[in-house]
Amino acid sequence: MSEGNRRHHRPMLPGDRTIEAASGSVDPAELAEAADRAATLLVRGARDSHDGAIADRLLHLADTEGIETIAEVWSSAPGDSLAGCLWRLYLLRSWVYADPSGVARQFEAGRAQAPVARVVAGVADPPGPEELKAMIDQVLRGIAEGEFADVLLRAAAFARVVATGRAADPAVGQDQVTRMLTLAEQLETSGHAELRHGLA
Repeated sequence: MSEGNRRHHRPMLPGDRTIEAASGSVDPAELAEAADRAATLLVRGARDSHDGAIADRLLHLADTEGIETIAEVWSSAPGDSLAGCLWRLYLLRSWVYADPSGVARQFEAGRAQAPVARVVAGVADPPGPEELKAMIDQVLRGIAEGEFADVLLRAAAFARVVATGRAADPAVGQDQVTRMLTLAEQLETSGHAELRHGLA
């Protein structure tokens, strides 16, 4: 077969088939087990692969598989599990991409009141919509290219700055502030747990 006619396949992620099996399962116990197995393979396997294509696919998993599929697989997992962390990270990325301008405004409003979290998050200055999208992508790339604890702590810091910005906006409801602050706290707790003994 010539090079021009050769079919190119996107690289399989560790856990791809497990995700497919999990999302099609009808048994909740089997679904939870498969979801945990997929999360472990994705986080631990991708980091060990040293493959840029795998990192790129992992970054765009929600785009290619759909956030609804990811929700079906991981949204009910505990926040201090690998599966629960992945769900929260992809949810955060989907939210940033859905409203980058609004997120940029909230981050700008919050960063003066949360300077330490702003530095940990690592967002370019000034934090425009494209800079925030680049930051959240860089954070998720860290799943495959860096330490998972760093991924969680950076995402937590970002969410905390945004929650602070939301709290300063009278047009934003308290429930929205609470949800973002809860997300930040869950990611931060999980990041420290990953540092201490590794998440499962």
